[in-house]
Amino acid sequence: MFVAAAALISAQTTKIPRMPGGKPNFAGVWAGPAFTHIVGPGDTDTPRVTNFDRSKMAPFQPGAQAKFLQPPTGDPRHDDPTELCLPDGHPREALAPYAQQIVQTPDSIVFLYEYMHFFRVIPIGKPHPADVDLTFMGNSVAKWDGDTLVIDTIGLKEWTLSASNGWHSDALHTIERLRHIDATTLSYEFTIDDPKIFTKPWSQEFQMKLHPTWSLLEQVCEENNRCQGGNCSSSK
Repeated sequence: MFVAAAALISAQTTKIPRMPGGKPNFAGVWAGPAFTHIVGPGDTDTPRVTNFDRSKMAPFQPGAQAKFLQPPTGDPRHDDPTELCLPDGHPREALAPYAQQIVQTPDSIVFLYEYMHFFRVIPIGKPHPADVDLTFMGNSVAKWDGDTLVIDTIGLKEWTLSASNGWHSDALHTIERLRHIDATTLSYEFTIDDPKIFTKPWSQEFQMKLHPTWSLLEQVCEENNRCQGGNCSSSK
């Protein structure tokens, strides 16, 4: 039984796409966590609302629940800044129901997001710089753990964690782990470490699905912005 299972794992491992140097190759256009991953006719895939699961979150630090679960104020700058075409930031961008493309070289991995045309250029095998400014997407570096790519991100300004979960602090630190389940499916695990909000780090696993016929489309937030100047309309 053990020998048969080991042989199956070995066979699956050899079938995943690899770079010339032998590392797994993640290049391609993917449907991220916010899709059903049920591939239909014409290489379709249905988007869905995706957030972090509250049941998987660690307990709150004393008094931090109110900071995380800030009630709506009626001001879109607070309630959902993306309504004003402000960035959704990391990690929320990864959970958006839009395609994302991965470009990979031996010393870097690049994420190109269709939503708002954000991108991340992540060096592999380098440390974070000594001084990191707080930004929407943060500062990311990567390393290999066997066939798993581990991405470490710091330097994130206080912002929304996902579309409806709540607010993270400026101490948020994320770890992303990407690995092939098969040739067209990735396991995409997030570890959320925010010591100002949670008592300990917690993790959640998602999946990504490769779509060979997809390409990134032009997406311009201001073209369909319902809340220009903070004045929201029912349609645009």
